[in-house]
Amino acid sequence: MQVAQINWFAIAAAVVSTFVIGGLWYSPMLFVNSWLRMSGVPKPVFDGGLQKALLGDVFSATATALVLNQVIRWSGATGLGAGLLVALVVWIGFVASVLLTQVTYEHRPFAFFAISAGYRLVTLQAMGAILSAWR
Repeated sequence: MQVAQINWFAIAAAVVSTFVIGGLWYSPMLFVNSWLRMSGVPKPVFDGGLQKALLGDVFSATATALVLNQVIRWSGATGLGAGLLVALVVWIGFVASVLLTQVTYEHRPFAFFAISAGYRLVTLQAMGAILSAWR
């Protein structure tokens, strides 16, 4: 297997897309209040650790974009639909399945899984679209 060519502008756009989506997803307008309640994390604690969490997100989103780029190239996926399909398969196999197990063991409500896994699905779909369309 070869390491796929990397379009660093597409990687950067994919990373930025996760922050745009995350800013909306975990906003008061959408799911932050429900997520905070179900996670048991008090708002001041959440806010106090936000800078550190965002730094971790930069590394996480970059790693995800690089790996997804590789998987898209290895699969031979070309075009938007194929990129979305690869991202969906990756989400099912590596994100949703792991999060479901974690949420189950932690005895969290299904809604907690839906918020967290839904965010990851939407971000992976955005990344898949960007990386498959912008070669």
